[in-house]
Amino acid sequence: MKIQDMFVDDINRKINGVIKVDQEDNSTEQELNEYVITRELKKHFITFFNYYDDAFDVPTSDIGVWISGFFGSGKSHFLKMLSYILENRTINGIPTVERFRKKFADDPATFMLIDKATKAPTETILFNIDIEGFSNKDNTAVLKVFAKMFYNHLGFLGEDLKVAKLEQFIARQGKTDEFRRVFEEKNGAPWVETRDSFGFFEDDVVETLEEVLGMSETAARNWFNGTETAEISIAQLVSEIKEYVNSKPKNFRLLFMVDEVGQYIGTDTNLLLNLQSLVEKVGSECGGKVWIVCTGQEAIDEIIKVRMDEFSRIQARFKTRLSLSSSAVDEVIQKRLLTKKPEAATVLRDLYERNDYVLKNLFSFTDSVLDIKGYSGPEEFVENYPFVPYQFILIQKIFSEIRKHGAAGKHYSGAERSMLDGFQIVAKSIEDKDEHAIAPLYPFYDSVHSFLDGSIRRVIERCQKAADNHDGIEDHDVKVLKLLYLIRYIDDVKANLDNIVILMADDICTDKIELRQVVQKSLDRLKSQNYIDRRGDAYIFLTDEEQDIARDIANTSVDTAKIVERIGQMIFGDIYTQKKYRYGKYDFPFDEMVDSTSIGAVTGGMTLRFLTVAADPDDKQELRLMTESKGKSTIIVLADTPYYEFLENAMKIRQYVKQRNVNQLAKSVQDIIRDQQDEAGKYETSAKEELEKAIIGAQFYADGEHIEVTGSTASARIDDALKYLVAHVYSELDLITRNAETDADVIEILRGTNPQIAGTEDNRDAAAKVEEYLEMQSAKKLPTSMEDIQTRYQKIPYGWKEIDVAAVVALLIYQQKVTIKYGGATIRPDNPKLPDMLRKKSERGKAMISMKQSASAQKMKAAKEILREYFDIMDVPDDEDSLVMKIIELFEKQKNHYEELNNRYEGHKYPEHDKVSAAICLMDDVLSQQKDNIALIDRLVADENKLLDSKEDLQPVEGFFKNQVTVFDAAMKMETDLRNDLPYIQKDEETNTALNQIRKITMVDGNNPAVYKEIPQLNGLMTKVRAGHNKLLEEKRKELLEIVRQCLAEIHQAGGEGSEFKSAIEKADNYFTQMKECIATTKTIVLLDGLTTQMWNYKDDTVAAIEAGKKPPKPVEPDDDKDKHPKKHIKNVYRQAIFKQATLESQADIDAYVERMRSYLTALLKDSDGIKLN
Repeated sequence: MKIQDMFVDDINRKINGVIKVDQEDNSTEQELNEYVITRELKKHFITFFNYYDDAFDVPTSDIGVWISGFFGSGKSHFLKMLSYILENRTINGIPTVERFRKKFADDPATFMLIDKATKAPTETILFNIDIEGFSNKDNTAVLKVFAKMFYNHLGFLGEDLKVAKLEQFIARQGKTDEFRRVFEEKNGAPWVETRDSFGFFEDDVVETLEEVLGMSETAARNWFNGTETAEISIAQLVSEIKEYVNSKPKNFRLLFMVDEVGQYIGTDTNLLLNLQSLVEKVGSECGGKVWIVCTGQEAIDEIIKVRMDEFSRIQARFKTRLSLSSSAVDEVIQKRLLTKKPEAATVLRDLYERNDYVLKNLFSFTDSVLDIKGYSGPEEFVENYPFVPYQFILIQKIFSEIRKHGAAGKHYSGAERSMLDGFQIVAKSIEDKDEHAIAPLYPFYDSVHSFLDGSIRRVIERCQKAADNHDGIEDHDVKVLKLLYLIRYIDDVKANLDNIVILMADDICTDKIELRQVVQKSLDRLKSQNYIDRRGDAYIFLTDEEQDIARDIANTSVDTAKIVERIGQMIFGDIYTQKKYRYGKYDFPFDEMVDSTSIGAVTGGMTLRFLTVAADPDDKQELRLMTESKGKSTIIVLADTPYYEFLENAMKIRQYVKQRNVNQLAKSVQDIIRDQQDEAGKYETSAKEELEKAIIGAQFYADGEHIEVTGSTASARIDDALKYLVAHVYSELDLITRNAETDADVIEILRGTNPQIAGTEDNRDAAAKVEEYLEMQSAKKLPTSMEDIQTRYQKIPYGWKEIDVAAVVALLIYQQKVTIKYGGATIRPDNPKLPDMLRKKSERGKAMISMKQSASAQKMKAAKEILREYFDIMDVPDDEDSLVMKIIELFEKQKNHYEELNNRYEGHKYPEHDKVSAAICLMDDVLSQQKDNIALIDRLVADENKLLDSKEDLQPVEGFFKNQVTVFDAAMKMETDLRNDLPYIQKDEETNTALNQIRKITMVDGNNPAVYKEIPQLNGLMTKVRAGHNKLLEEKRKELLEIVRQCLAEIHQAGGEGSEFKSAIEKADNYFTQMKECIATTKTIVLLDGLTTQMWNYKDDTVAAIEAGKKPPKPVEPDDDKDKHPKKHIKNVYRQAIFKQATLESQADIDAYVERMRSYLTALLKDSDGIKLN
């Protein structure tokens, strides 16, 4: 059965494949009749009319409807059908609602919603904003388009707001018909036909304005010649729309039905803001009487997601959101185009049952998404034949991508090819074939060819011409080229050879093997002629500009050495990133090489070398590989995969881009170069993948052998090869039987914390190797540093870790077989810096290691005896190292002790200071040899007599500081404290004698051993002095207390019993109370003596003040009188000078004392006006 005979409707009938929302012609009736209400569309009808009908009962401000769907999904068609239904247009005598009654015969409830809406008088303004919009998009472009279409709907010239406003004014005057009649009389042509070019008819327009509106000629010409552009605001437009709908019946509705709003706005936030403001204003002002229905490829949420905070309100206004999916398009095509006759369905079902396995095998794609597939069963085969299910998915994506990348002007809104149109064209192209034929993908190209950009069409046309002229291209090649263009921009199916074969299949009996060979030859010819490019295992269509650039890139030269270097960077930087190979607890560095090029720093250790396809074939000979790998190398001969080709392509692109000033090139060229850079990245990714395959399939050579390696990954196989090499190259590695981890492990060995039985120690064989080497160095008299040891035993054939080398040397130190010297000084095992000297790079070169030289047994014995005698100890170590450490420990401790004694002499005159200083010097003399064990023991033995003499000399000193220093210090303090009271003490002979004896004992002069015998006398002497001094203190205190009593008595007597001087008396009482406390606590006689004068002076001042208070105040003398009396000369005299100390025992003594004072005072008064006693 021929394909054209299978369908219920003639496949060749005219189907309008171009849906224009603003077009109404003879095809409109067919559109209405054949419009398919799919399950999805029915849901959308219900959603829309539910919201729409509710607004009749409850006014709403949510008057926005957003219809989204991919290119070719039928959203424009749906918008147009909604417009016809709402307006209920009558086409050829039949109202639109009646046409849809049949379509909803199985769903009367939904039709009732539709029927209810159409009962209200409705007008729709249906337009494509991309066509009707102005070319100059400013921030109010959306508003201007709406204003234009609204004024056009009213019958005005919406394209020119100046003219539209004039017409509106005339209409409001009720003079529209008159204006048009008068203008036509004057001009000869109807106003409506000529108004868009009114500027050419100035006189006619002016005269008409004068006659109809009564304007003066000047006013009319001013309007005509005015250069101002009529502007309109959102508020003004919405006000006019509201005025218009309010002039209509109560249930009147006006709908702006706008196609391609999403495309028109794009990413312009100003236009989106303009739309938001307009929809908000219409919603808030018109109470659900005016609706705005828009379409866009993206949902409203996707459009605003970048600026969600700024445009969140628009979501609320477009509350009704309808999204058309691919399933709806599939269903429409199946019902309008592919519905089969019963007999055809039977034939196709039988055909599928007989070829079930063949069909499943035919459409087995590789590297594709899950929904790109063939038929799932006979019913799907019948529904879709002659097409394959994957084509419905691919074609919608192909059309969408072509619109973005390949259509002339990027979009062609007024002439979009629908999917329905595309499928009809392909079906017609194979209508004469029988039921075994299936539609390949490439014929879909013919449905879009005329709308493509010239740079694409020219490639196909040039290829077709070459095929026609048999110029290296065949007809089949052109079909493959068309196919490659169609799938160029989609990711659902990879353009590799296997998938291209499937997409080219045009018969269910196709021999895929034979077709594969044909397609491969076509691809080779197309690539050789530069129509396509190969990227990895995928092929890509090239435009003219892309072909030029591809040709230039292919001719770009890249140095082989740089490619090899890049391969090395990829292997060692991406695939095998370890810089050291881990073997047990060991890390082994290796040098990195590719061919003859070293990658990174050279260590001189093992070598890991890769040979690429660029290497000299002689280098890959078996014998040579075994010879060159002998010793310390692993050579890996990479398998032959296209890694080199991919990397070369990537580097050619990078080099080409570097040579071009990309920013100065045309944008289209920049886009192509940017795509090429993306491809370079893909080439590099593919190169890495192919390199990994090349390593997995490589030949491995190590230590002179062609070896077999295991591992499923490249990294695992390299590891296995290095493992083999390490095991053969580092043959002495196993001498390390226990690995050290930290310095703590090394210190543990040095100190013998965990001693082991001799001959069973860990690493003993490794220690024997080092000892053997040091003996050889000693025999040659060659100095050896720890750095020499570390370097030797980290290299082949040992390979020991740096810390393990340190641990082995630590064992030799503990066993006292070697000596470490640093700066000429022997380093003891307990030195905290020893681990650094064994391990630290900066210290190892300064630490010298040698076989140990021991002191003689005789000297060792003498040294031990000295220690026992000098330090009074019995437990002395027998081995040299421990003995030396003991000597240093004891002498440093003893030196510290003597230095403590020496410090006690500071500020004191203790006896025999010189003996202590001499002992410290002796300690220093012994310790000065501690850098060398033998020298230290020799010096100790040499200083034996000095040490023992010093010990004997210091016994009394030790006894002094232990038992006598406290009483000695107390005596010296007493002597110092009593110096001020010495004149008083001298009057007491016994006390004075005892104090002189204390002074004699404590005033030590140099070396006086006899002083130690006299120190015990100090306690008795201090008791005598203390008693005598206390007696003198008490006598002085009694004397002062008597003065206190006398002073208080005189003050109280002067003040009397009255209250007049009570304050002065209380103050005196307090003062002398404080003086009593001071007298009781003062322990120095001289200080007590000083209080006498203070108290007498206080008493005299107080009594004088009281006496003065008793006298009447002197009259104030005039200033003149003051000048008449000269100032008196009063002489100040201290009472101590007059009242000498004396003891009066009789009346005669008193009379004589008083007479002496009288004579003295009389003499003083002779040359003065008065005497003041202080």
